[in-house]
Amino acid sequence: MATVTFIGAGSFGTALSTIVAAKGCRVNIFDIDKAHLDRMESAMENVDYLPGVKLSGDYHFYTDNQAALEDADVIVFSLPAQHFRSALKAAMPFIKKDALAMNIAKGIEQKTLMRMSEVAEEVGFDMNRYACISGPSHAEEVGIGVPTAVSVSSRDPRTARSISDLFSTNRFRIYTNTDMLGMELAGSVKNVMAVGSGIIDGMGFGDNTRAAMMTRGIAEMTRLGIALGAKFETFAGLSGVGDMIVTCTSMHSRNFRCGRLIGQGMDPEEARKSIGMVVEGMFTAEAAYELSKRAGVEMPITEAIYNVIQGTIKVEDALEALMGRPRKDEYKKQ
Repeated sequence: MATVTFIGAGSFGTALSTIVAAKGCRVNIFDIDKAHLDRMESAMENVDYLPGVKLSGDYHFYTDNQAALEDADVIVFSLPAQHFRSALKAAMPFIKKDALAMNIAKGIEQKTLMRMSEVAEEVGFDMNRYACISGPSHAEEVGIGVPTAVSVSSRDPRTARSISDLFSTNRFRIYTNTDMLGMELAGSVKNVMAVGSGIIDGMGFGDNTRAAMMTRGIAEMTRLGIALGAKFETFAGLSGVGDMIVTCTSMHSRNFRCGRLIGQGMDPEEARKSIGMVVEGMFTAEAAYELSKRAGVEMPITEAIYNVIQGTIKVEDALEALMGRPRKDEYKKQ
């Protein structure tokens, strides 16, 4: 069976590891935090980030890149988007020439405004062996076998099929999608919208407000995607509408929980720190805002959330400004 190495011992990577472990694969977990790995190995459970999901199978834990990667057939980069570049650079010398790599991070790199596949290409990875996965998939539910469907994309259809074959089960269904650009943008921007959805909940507003924000948020991410060359259909699919729904409506979502604290009056930075895990939407908000300006695309909800995070506007004033914008036809591009 294949050897699958996970770079990063977070919640979603751990959840995915249970799938391949159950299929008989050797699972290597790499992380720089030795104490965290020691706790995982001792308990055979990710007690810090995915409590309650027991790890069963051929697991091995490493703090050394070379040892974790030298025999790996598939490498899963399961760490925050802002750390992907450095992690890939560190891993590259030890990755086999025919090994496949899959990224599960959902974010846009700050400063460069690059998607994760663009980072991988710039670093020099063979993009025919690179894939990304995205869709409505809380780690807490994947880890206990709740039926889930996601999408995978790669430049090479054979790579996408190989990843789909490796991770697919009767509880985890993987569709292929050729639009990696759209999948990455949708997966990134929905995290920003989830922060906004949490803010709405924290302010005490109801389903009407959240549904309006989610719908117009989908319109924003679609406009950005189309402007950058993505396909419309992607934003109506699992990595678009699907991921937006699950991330904007559940307490499993750290982005939603963080936004909820902000809506209740907590300082944005304090809210982020209190979650205890990386809140991608708090970092992606700035990158998405800057990317929209570069592309000449109007994204008022994204801009409002970014300004709230930056502390340049209060949540009440941001909502008032959005509701007071000039009325227009719903389906106009801007």
